[in-house]
Amino acid sequence: MNLFRLAGDMTHLASVLVLLLKIHTIKSCAGISLKTQELYAIVFASRYLDIFTHFISLYNTLMKLVFLGSSFSIVWYIRSHSVVRKSYDKSQDTFRHYFLLLPCLLLALLVHEKFTFKEVMWTFSLYLEAVAILPQLVLLQRTRNIDNLTGQYVFLLGAYRGLYILNWVYRYFTEPHYVHWIPWISGIVQTLLYADFFYYYFDSWKNNRKLQLPA
Repeated sequence: MNLFRLAGDMTHLASVLVLLLKIHTIKSCAGISLKTQELYAIVFASRYLDIFTHFISLYNTLMKLVFLGSSFSIVWYIRSHSVVRKSYDKSQDTFRHYFLLLPCLLLALLVHEKFTFKEVMWTFSLYLEAVAILPQLVLLQRTRNIDNLTGQYVFLLGAYRGLYILNWVYRYFTEPHYVHWIPWISGIVQTLLYADFFYYYFDSWKNNRKLQLPA
């Protein structure tokens, strides 16, 4: 494992911890899209079907468990926790996320590296992860005022994927025959979706003002 991959994993883990900190400590999910969290739960559930049948390393298994457990616990918090669910603004979080599922599944059935159930589901998870942030970004544009923890959560999510792109570039130049177009293209699309958010995030940081996205 190279430094870029490790940094990407740790940044991804940090994003989850920031979100759990916000929900568990402050008992609030204000500004968080349940639709995006549900999509991430589906992403990890479909990606890690081999968690108990294919052992790579203890680190790999632990990370899978962390992302599976955290994604479903976040969904539970927002949907069912007696205090947290009261701060969820359903009227603003209206992105029809289920419309993303079928196109991603059909694309996975058509474009994949190997036609097996696990491989198609893994490919589906890549396509879905690329667009899973859309409900969250739309919600932030509607609410405009973004608290620090929510802004940090979204920034860390985008940074994680950017670091993974650097990991792929590094491996392309250091490992023979390392070519994987599906995760590469999906990752680039995912990172580009954050471009507008990154611009306003760094602008607010540079000018020391509260993060706001244009309506």
